Amino acid sequence: MGCIFCEILNGSRNAHFVYTDEYHTAFLDRYPIDIGHTLVIPKKHHELITDMEPIQVGRLFSIVPKIASAVLKATAADGFSLGQNNGRVANQIIPHVHIHIIPRYSNRGTVWTKRKIINDSEMSSLTAKIRDCLH
Repeated sequence: MGCIFCEILNGSRNAHFVYTDEYHTAFLDRYPIDIGHTLVIPKKHHELITDMEPIQVGRLFSIVPKIASAVLKATAADGFSLGQNNGRVANQIIPHVHIHIIPRYSNRGTVWTKRKIINDSEMSSLTAKIRDCLH
């Protein structure tokens, strides 16, 4: 079985991309914890963050504030959580390094395990809003 994120990167699997640069891409989580849940990944496959060179880790984390700001603005969220899991025991479901940006809303609480399913038209609309907020 291949890596789902590598399949997204090579175009054989669809995603709603909000950001891309030479080394990284960010897209909406298909099964978000809350509206606007975004994943930031390196384009080069690494299963664990400890497999990466320090400069690669630094570059990856350096773009998170920019993307998180756009997600906050586009969703009108009150805050956000960051998550980065390493290994199955740490609840890393996809074995490709990724950072979760999870918008948080005062009226909904902070739940980590409940996931939603959002239809493609809602995801496309949200993708466009986040992209607009990046510029």
